[in-house]
Amino acid sequence: MIEVNTVAALWWAVIASGVYHGVNPGMGWPLAVSSALMEQKKSSLYKALLALAGGHLLAMTAILLPFSMLYILVDYQREIQVGAACLVIALGVYLLINRRHPRFLARVPPHKLGLWSFLAAMAHGAGLMLVPIYLGICGTVDTDAGHAAAETLMSGNIFTALSVAAVHTLAMTAAGGTLALGVYHWLGLKFLSKGWFNLDVVWALSLITVGVIALVSTH
Repeated sequence: MIEVNTVAALWWAVIASGVYHGVNPGMGWPLAVSSALMEQKKSSLYKALLALAGGHLLAMTAILLPFSMLYILVDYQREIQVGAACLVIALGVYLLINRRHPRFLARVPPHKLGLWSFLAAMAHGAGLMLVPIYLGICGTVDTDAGHAAAETLMSGNIFTALSVAAVHTLAMTAAGGTLALGVYHWLGLKFLSKGWFNLDVVWALSLITVGVIALVSTH
């Protein structure tokens, strides 16, 4: 029962982080609104959201898949999780000190929203935040019984990594899409200039918190 509850809590954490990323303007939903308003087409908003989701999903997968390969080293599960937690904490501290947004994001053409979303997720450590959660999900699976065949363990963890990336991205797109639709239909661009909210500090502290919790849970 404890293990079932632990897995459920970890999957809820995947969804919650997706909603959190979606609400954050830095992940791109205002760009979808701007695209629709400039082109005066509601369909442009959905196309933009789809492009943002595709880029975000690619970034999550690019971060999680290497760890799914590493997790095959079952004898080093704890060391890998500790290393991942330390990386997340280090990135959180860096973002807390350096508040400037990466300048290269401003150089990406407006019509390449998928590429922008991928780079933004990478730069802000969105995928890295999921790594300790993903490792926690994998850690609830019993791999001690004879060290299950390597290919079986690896394929299972790859599927888990893809599932985590997909569920997270769906939650992010739903949250960001809801805000984008609300701004597009009722609030307009003035809301983006006057009602903009900055989550940079909260984001950095969230990375540190996730890393610390993951680090403590390895003991």
